[in-house]
Amino acid sequence: MASGIGLVGLLLLTSINYQYYKYLSKFVYILSLALLISVLILGSVKRGTKGWFDFGFISFQPVEIAKIMFILALSAFLDLKAKEVKKWYFLLSAFTILTGHLILIMIQPDFSSTLSYFPVTLILLFIIGVNQFYLGCIVVLGGFAIGIPLAKTFLNTQMKFLESEIVHTNILNFLQTDWGEFYIIAAILVLIIGIWWFFWKLRIKIPIVYTIVLCAAIIIGCLASISVEKSLKDYQRKRLVAFLNPKVDSRGSGYNIIQSKIAIGSGKFMGKGFKKGTQTQLGFLPEQHTDFIFSVIGEEGGWILSQLTLLLYFLFIWRALVIAKESRDRYGSLVATGLATMFTFYVVINVGMAMGMMPVTGMPLPILSYGGSSIFSSLCAIGILCSIRMRRHTYVK
Repeated sequence: MASGIGLVGLLLLTSINYQYYKYLSKFVYILSLALLISVLILGSVKRGTKGWFDFGFISFQPVEIAKIMFILALSAFLDLKAKEVKKWYFLLSAFTILTGHLILIMIQPDFSSTLSYFPVTLILLFIIGVNQFYLGCIVVLGGFAIGIPLAKTFLNTQMKFLESEIVHTNILNFLQTDWGEFYIIAAILVLIIGIWWFFWKLRIKIPIVYTIVLCAAIIIGCLASISVEKSLKDYQRKRLVAFLNPKVDSRGSGYNIIQSKIAIGSGKFMGKGFKKGTQTQLGFLPEQHTDFIFSVIGEEGGWILSQLTLLLYFLFIWRALVIAKESRDRYGSLVATGLATMFTFYVVINVGMAMGMMPVTGMPLPILSYGGSSIFSSLCAIGILCSIRMRRHTYVK
């Protein structure tokens, strides 16, 4: 049903000139916020997240379509304000657009859905010409905001795993204290200032504003980590760090990764055959129709089918980038690049998650993972890409 509705959406969006979205960007953005607000009021709760509209015969997760609307709105802003890219309020305005979505999604709370926003935003800002140092500071800010709560969770699990080793446990006990965290952050700030002072003495003039911005990014990231820590449930934190050492909690948060790696490895070169995978058919592999569908492909189709799947995704993303390159205008190029980045992020995270190289975040594998909202939004995104391609020789005044 979702695929059928999605195909209708694909054809409809293909027939609409994408350039109209540029002039309706404010309406598109407000509509996306309205969707995210309405689901908080009228939505139903699934797996602890109030992010679904339940219509009885079908349910819909509005954040999936809101991501695409965000790309349309942000691309329009960057295109219209491209001449002001060097001004300080340009970057602030761009992240104000981003923050509106992030706050509403975190209220649900749906941490995994917010992750794809960051690479899309950073790539589009990079393309439009934002100073790379400031983009790096944004990455640092996000790293501290997300990394601190995850580091605490990892240290806590390591405490239980290494409780017999006195030296390790003493170090971990110190790192887990609030003062331990404060001392580490303070040491990082002092080190940054010390490096700046050292280069200044060597007459290598690094503007002081760079040091101030970097230190501010670290401090803001630390403050933001408090909000992130409160929004993440305990099982989510454990799932995000389990890939580093699944054996720490082999029957809990690390179970999915262990079983997924066994499934992919046991498929070897040719695979076990359709519906002949033991991990899959005997129920050892969890979430095999959604999060870990690539593990099913690896077990039953082997290395050959896994590589064919990755090749198809590579061709799809490559075509999206070709569309971006050949677009009639900068707006179409930005939109196509944003959509290509979103799909790339999904594929990399999902496949890496199945192979134990990425944290378990609940990211779908586009087109393949079961889920009505995911397939619908993916088909709509493809419709927009088709519209950009078809109208590469036209322009709307």
